[in-house]
Amino acid sequence: MNRLLAKGASVRAGAGFAAGAVLLFAVAPFALSDFRLGLLAKYLCLAMVAIGIGLAWGRGGLLTLGQGVFFGLGGYAMAMHLKLADAGPGNMPDFMELYGQLDELPWWWRPFASPYFAIPAAVLLPMAVAFLLGSLVFRRRVRGAYFAILSQALAAAMAIFLIGQQGTTGGTNGLTDFQGFFGYDLDDPVNQRMVYFIIAGVLLLLLVVVRQLMHSRYGELLVAVRDAEERVRFLGYDPANVKLVAFVTAAGMAGLAGALFVPAVGIINPALIGIVPSIEFVIGVAVGGRATLLGPVLGAVAVAWAKTTLSEQFPAAWTYLQGLLFVLVVAFLPGGLASLVRMVRARRASEKTPAQKAPAQEVPAQEVPA
Repeated sequence: MNRLLAKGASVRAGAGFAAGAVLLFAVAPFALSDFRLGLLAKYLCLAMVAIGIGLAWGRGGLLTLGQGVFFGLGGYAMAMHLKLADAGPGNMPDFMELYGQLDELPWWWRPFASPYFAIPAAVLLPMAVAFLLGSLVFRRRVRGAYFAILSQALAAAMAIFLIGQQGTTGGTNGLTDFQGFFGYDLDDPVNQRMVYFIIAGVLLLLLVVVRQLMHSRYGELLVAVRDAEERVRFLGYDPANVKLVAFVTAAGMAGLAGALFVPAVGIINPALIGIVPSIEFVIGVAVGGRATLLGPVLGAVAVAWAKTTLSEQFPAAWTYLQGLLFVLVVAFLPGGLASLVRMVRARRASEKTPAQKAPAQEVPAQEVPA
């Protein structure tokens, strides 16, 4: 019976991935204009961050309010490489020459001139930072609201640091005006579509990886740590290591998303990695459904689309609308929009259940004539 259920789930998952691939690779490029396709590429990058949050928060109970830090590390790593590639060998990026604060390229910029260093660094650097932070935090059994506040403070500190380093990071303006992407002209719409296809492919790949993690023995152990950490420790497992793997994996996904966000959008700055963006990531996951696989993706895309659409009409009220949406979902739909399907199925099942039959009435015994 269990094998049949698992096989059915695998078939449904395969059909879902196939449908998603058709929508992303066949329908969207022909149905959307170049501008709208570029917006979708941006939304898909945010969805990558949401997948990692869904793993860490939805499965592991780690409310990460600082994913903007890892998103920014990956984004700046890619942006630094693209700026150096545009400047040419031995030259400084244009913004450094404009500000005139440096006479030569800083030593820590130089390795990013090589794509063989910059691309792995965009993923491994966020994972290394997450490993150091997680090792310190989880060993001391910091969890719940304390962990969320600590991660949020890290995002604020990261944004402040970048703003103060105008000569080397561009300060408030950040890094922008990228001309090429590994030899391809980013002003060419064909190359922009290529970037979109890369982003869509990476998103589907991350979904496959996270699904495997969720349905593996580690995924079961992660849920057990979330629900009964002391029992897991009693069984001989170290909950700190289990949490650390989820936290580091989510950081790597956020770094990869930031690296792909740069060529898709053409900018990375402190405003994209501070407290507000980190909270927006969590809101998207909560709206979609943090305990599911596709819920965080759909929620992140929906919230990002709503922000783009409604902020143009209600620029001053969008922040309040976003906060109200988060409160309503948490209060009345804790499972997110993904739980609506389950609720509808449960209601239909209850309606199909036959009502209990009324007890049969006792038939009085017939009198026997004397």
